[in-house]
Amino acid sequence: MSSTPNRSHSQTSTAKLDPNMRVVDKHTATTTWLDPARPPFQIVGLPWFEQERVYRRLPLKPAEPIPVAVDRLANCCAGGQVRFQSDTGRVSVRVSLREPGGMDHIAATGESGCDLYVAIDGRPRFYGVTRLDRKATSYEALLFEHQQHAQRAFTLNLPLYNGINEIRIGLSPDASITAPPPHASPGRIVCYGTSITQGGCASRAGMAYPNILGRLLNQEVVNLGFSGNGKGEPEVARLVADVPAPRLFLIDYDPNCPSVDHIAKTLPEFLRILRGRHRAVPILVMSRIGYAHDLLQAEQRRERDRRRDTQARIVADAQAAGDKQIFFLDGSTILGDDFEECAVDGVHQTDLGFLRIAQALAPVMRQILAG
Repeated sequence: MSSTPNRSHSQTSTAKLDPNMRVVDKHTATTTWLDPARPPFQIVGLPWFEQERVYRRLPLKPAEPIPVAVDRLANCCAGGQVRFQSDTGRVSVRVSLREPGGMDHIAATGESGCDLYVAIDGRPRFYGVTRLDRKATSYEALLFEHQQHAQRAFTLNLPLYNGINEIRIGLSPDASITAPPPHASPGRIVCYGTSITQGGCASRAGMAYPNILGRLLNQEVVNLGFSGNGKGEPEVARLVADVPAPRLFLIDYDPNCPSVDHIAKTLPEFLRILRGRHRAVPILVMSRIGYAHDLLQAEQRRERDRRRDTQARIVADAQAAGDKQIFFLDGSTILGDDFEECAVDGVHQTDLGFLRIAQALAPVMRQILAG
C-alpha cells in the first residue's frame, strides 16, 4: 500500500491549522469612524493634499504634461501618513482602494495595506498591520487595542503600491483626539527615485526606506519614487522642486536610467532646476545599490561603476563651480558585503535592505542638515 497521503485531505490551508494566520476583517466593539482629512488629524508626506484633498503624491493637474506612467504612479500613496494623538483604547482603519493588488513579489500588506506605529517613550514603535486578501478593493482592520486609555501619538503609514479612494480612522467612542507632536524640525526631506524608493518590495508600508528615515530623523519625508519611471525628466524635476518647504533633496534615480549617457544628460539639468528654485537647500545624489547579479556579472559591475563615477563627477563639477550644498553617496557600498541577501528578486529590497539603506543615509543626512 502506498504511503503517499491523499492530497485532497492533506492540503488543508495554513489558516485552518493556525488561527494566527487567519485574516480578520471585522470586529464587534463599538467604534467611532472619523475622517483623517479633518483636523486635528494631520496628513503628511502628500504635499498637495491640503490644497486638493486627494490622497496623491503629485498635483492632480500639473502645470505641464508629465509622463503618463508617472501620473498614474502618483496615485500610489507611498510615504503618505496619518498622524494624531489620542487616549483611545482602539485604533481601526477602514479603506477603499483604487484597485485590487496583484504583484507577485510583494506582500499584500506592503502593496495595499496600512501599518500603525505607536510612540512609546517618545519613539515610534510598530504595533499593527492590516491583513487583507490580495484582490480586495476594501478592508477594515483593528490595529491597536489596549485596556489602559492613555495619551499616545499614532502614525498610520499608507499603502506603497496602491491608491486610496477613501479612508476612515476608527477610535473608541469616548476618546479624545488632538494634533500630533511636531517633528524635530519643520520642512520636508524629498526623495526622488525608482521602485526601490517607492518601497518595492517592503513587507509593510513602514519598512520602505523613506518611512524608516522619517522615524530615524523625526522628520516629514516625501516619497517621490516612481516604479520603473524615475528617469529624471525636466518636467518631473520641476514638480520635485515645487514641493513646499524642502529641507533636503535625495536624488536616487540611477536604476531607472537606460544608460550612462542618459544620466550624463539628465542629471545636470535636474540639479540645475532644483538649484534654480532652491539656492541653499542641500542636495544628496546617490548612485545605485548593489544587485545580486553584480556578484558574477563583471560587465554589470563595470556598468554600475561607470554610472557611479559619472554622477560623482557631475556633483564634483557643481562643487567646483561653487555649490557647497551638493553631495554624493556611493550607493554600492551601503548594503554591506552580503548585499545579495537584501533583495527579494536580486534588485528590489526586503525589509533588511531598506533598513540598511536608511541606516546608511540617516547619519549622512544629519551631518548635511547640521551644516
